[in-house]
Amino acid sequence: MNTLQTNTRIMWTAVALALFTAFSYILIQFKVLGVGDLQGGEKPAGIIYVAAGCYLVGGLLILTRNRWLLLFGAFINAMVVFFFFSMYQGRPSVMLSPGGLVSKIAQILLEVALIYVIAVNWKKESK
Repeated sequence: MNTLQTNTRIMWTAVALALFTAFSYILIQFKVLGVGDLQGGEKPAGIIYVAAGCYLVGGLLILTRNRWLLLFGAFINAMVVFFFFSMYQGRPSVMLSPGGLVSKIAQILLEVALIYVIAVNWKKESK
């Protein structure tokens, strides 16, 4: 398998991970994936829908391979993961809940894929 095929495969993996993350947020909203002991006021529906929409649109924007959009997406994704761990570090019931684990594992894998796509595109453009 050549480098172009690998780069394309990683890019599509990043898209799939972003869409999967959006889907996981929807599953959290419909209580298919639990989020530990969070109360109704701690997880307003609007934020969950906005997050799902952002990951859906962001996942599709990965296909543009625009360096600045990829950098912005990687930054925002990293901030979401950072804030989650900062806010719930003392609440293992939330961090280790099905919703917490599924969404954050997907987001961490998405971050790795985005960094790879950014690095490969940056290297290709600098040649």
